Amino acid sequence: MAFDGVTIANVVSELKKELIGGRLYKIAQPEEDELLLTIKQPTGQKRLFISAGASLPLIYLTENNKPSPMTAPNFCMLLRKHLQNGRITDISQPGLERIVHIQVEHLDEMGDLRHKTLVIEIMGKHSNIIFCNDDNMIIDSIKRVSAAVSSVREVLPGKPYFVAQTQNKLDALTAGYGEFRETLSSKPQPVFKALYGSFTGISPILAQELCYESGIDGEQPTAALGESEYQALFRVFSQMISAIREERFVPNIAYTSGKPAEFSALPLTMYGYTPSCSSAVNAAEYKHYSGTGDYTVTFDSMSSLLESYYAEKNTITRIRQKSSDLRRIVQTALERNVKKYDLQMRQMKDTEKRDTYRIYGELLNTYGYSAQPGAKSLEALNYYTNETVTIPLDPTLSATENAKKYFDKYGKLKRTYEALSQLTEEVKAEIDHLESISTALDIALHEEDLAEIKEELTESGYIRRKGGTKKQKITSKPFHYISSDGFHMYVGKNNYQNDELTFKFATGNDWWFHAKKMPGSHVIVKPGNAEELPDRTFEEAARLAAYYSKGRDQEKVEIDYIQKKHVKKPAGAKPGFVVYYTNFSMAIDSDISGIKQVTE
Repeated sequence: MAFDGVTIANVVSELKKELIGGRLYKIAQPEEDELLLTIKQPTGQKRLFISAGASLPLIYLTENNKPSPMTAPNFCMLLRKHLQNGRITDISQPGLERIVHIQVEHLDEMGDLRHKTLVIEIMGKHSNIIFCNDDNMIIDSIKRVSAAVSSVREVLPGKPYFVAQTQNKLDALTAGYGEFRETLSSKPQPVFKALYGSFTGISPILAQELCYESGIDGEQPTAALGESEYQALFRVFSQMISAIREERFVPNIAYTSGKPAEFSALPLTMYGYTPSCSSAVNAAEYKHYSGTGDYTVTFDSMSSLLESYYAEKNTITRIRQKSSDLRRIVQTALERNVKKYDLQMRQMKDTEKRDTYRIYGELLNTYGYSAQPGAKSLEALNYYTNETVTIPLDPTLSATENAKKYFDKYGKLKRTYEALSQLTEEVKAEIDHLESISTALDIALHEEDLAEIKEELTESGYIRRKGGTKKQKITSKPFHYISSDGFHMYVGKNNYQNDELTFKFATGNDWWFHAKKMPGSHVIVKPGNAEELPDRTFEEAARLAAYYSKGRDQEKVEIDYIQKKHVKKPAGAKPGFVVYYTNFSMAIDSDISGIKQVTE
């Protein structure tokens, strides 16, 4: 999934059309490495989302807003001071670098016209948003980089801004045939690797596409190419450069077996048929277009593609960062309880001989008279099984004393077994509870979801409630879906919501779904006035139960389903724990891409 220089060129092309001439109306910093700029245009407001996150750097136009912190960070306040109400005069990209320059003119405190530049660098873990003055000096950046962090370039207030040259790649926009051929032939690599390793802005997937369109095997070494093959490759390469210069972009996502594999700003013809699409919902529908084959889906704009593709992934990345403390608490407690459980199970195994010792004691009381003084064993008929057994004896003790010794061992192991039986049951319940919380953390998408999980951990004693703090008010709601047949389906995000859904929201004839013998969400289907649910709705509800469970990555997940009236909660059971004794089951995949979700 390459956010390459060509993708940036596509984004810049869109931004120039939509934002130049607009005024910066609002500047927000929702996260420590994100900006959300609201630009006023005669045609209405536009929002530009920029992320310099190390794991998911992004820039695209969006219609969605994000809540901002009560107190704006220093970088946000600086931008507001200088750029609020400023006018965007130009948006550019140096060559095919993964860099965007946004030029803004504004009036300073004296009323003089000034020019500033917001530089967005989309470079993986080195991504940054840098604010420069008209002399190209850094005013500040969303991430400060000192000499102790980077020996290549400092990004600090007062330092000159420049693009660090660390890869020595050629500019694809200016390369001629001679330079193109000489550069590739000098690299003893597969052709596609030599392509993306030699020219700025070319990603591995685009390099493979160039080879495919040229009729060349991209895996063969460059030394194997003849003159005609170099010419064919350069002809396709030149066509790509012309498309970039003329801004003839075709944003598209390539799917393999119904799942997104790659995206590009130019057609990925090696993936086959390309239907058109303008929204994520339609893209989901196209996933079922060609079964398990390869195909691509085109979008109206690169911004809509990026938002569709990355919105959920960015949300998950953010929430994982924010849930790291809770995950650490759960993981630590889980490891401790698993170790305790393993130790207890080994001790339980040691008690398996308790009945043998009891029988030995009884047989010695019955047949001990026949034992010879000083004997080391006694053969006796076990009247429980009608088999002859050999009973080891302590030769220094009498038969009666040996019997007492075996009864003492039996009594000790019996007490140990009874105590461990209860303890192992309690520890196993705690492990199941912690695993269900871990699964809930994987499902969580919003901070309010985490708040509910944190409250559960607090009430379970894993987090100490600070003195004077009250139970938090929870605003998180279950997921809401509508089946293809129009039935409402609800999915609990955590144990509290599972209890709420099953025992307060659901009625007796509603259908209840859950992954068999593994942590997961309770899924409730409301049949309404229908006498019976269609098979397709049963399958879609089961897919939801599979997807929102610990087994979502398995090929098939076994799902239990039953009417809610048969589901009971034992007294004193952990949140989310239920019992049922008669149920139906089905094994199904966890693909929920075609199920409509209701956003409330």
